[in-house]
Amino acid sequence: MKYSLAGRSAIITGASQGLGLAIADAYVRAGASVVMCARDAETLAAARRHVAALASANQRVVALPADVANPSDAERVVAVALEELGALTVLVNNAGVYGPKGALETVDWKEWTRAVEINLFGSVLMCRAALPHFKAQRYGKIVQLSGGGATNPLPHISAYAASKAAVVRLAETLAEEVRADRIDVNSIAPGALNTRLLDEVLEAGPDSVGEAFYARAVQQKEQGGAPLARGAELAVFLGAAASDGLTGKLISAIWDPWESLADRSDALQGTDVYTLRRIVPKDRGMTWGER
Repeated sequence: MKYSLAGRSAIITGASQGLGLAIADAYVRAGASVVMCARDAETLAAARRHVAALASANQRVVALPADVANPSDAERVVAVALEELGALTVLVNNAGVYGPKGALETVDWKEWTRAVEINLFGSVLMCRAALPHFKAQRYGKIVQLSGGGATNPLPHISAYAASKAAVVRLAETLAEEVRADRIDVNSIAPGALNTRLLDEVLEAGPDSVGEAFYARAVQQKEQGGAPLARGAELAVFLGAAASDGLTGKLISAIWDPWESLADRSDALQGTDVYTLRRIVPKDRGMTWGER
């Protein structure tokens, strides 16, 4: 691996499949010990066996079934990581769901709020559980997974879009809160991935997700989508010492030159580059609306 995580310990949520499993794989290959958590115990156990086979004798790979939207589960995951791994350096908030698909006024409200609980509240709760430890050691890395919903409207998948936009602004805000504690907080936009979420869209059909979004999903399925490895590699970089000082950013695994950002962290501090912001007329060459 280009970036080393040797001697580092990490929690990876939603690690039983898809991108979360790819990140766990990449972290162990880079030398880290990991706690993998997800809700489905059987799938998680199989994922743990795969990742553990990559570990060296001095690495630990622990699987812990947990619902990150449950406060006691979030606290338990951090406690187990500290007990089993002896330390905690990185928190990767990957757990997420699409939620209900359809027009906002017709989708099941419980499913809508449940998606927000997992995507947003789950990230908040994991941060709350890990931050006291990070602050005590005056160092830590929080890597937040985002998605297309953070930067573009996603009609018919409103819970996902709203919660993913929220986690990015959460990461930007938290980054400023904990900057003095040497805790870096960044978000990853991994690209359009061919995971179970894509299969859910295809299964839901155009009546639920909209003709345009469904057509893009079909095309993505046929063409292969963004490589899981690319998002996993970025997660390794953001968990490594090489990215120290880079914080409060939303970085695209596919489009941004993130391999060079280690040399640009000073230049990026205090700028709105790689952040969510409002577009005003002058940003698009228009002169009206200025005062």
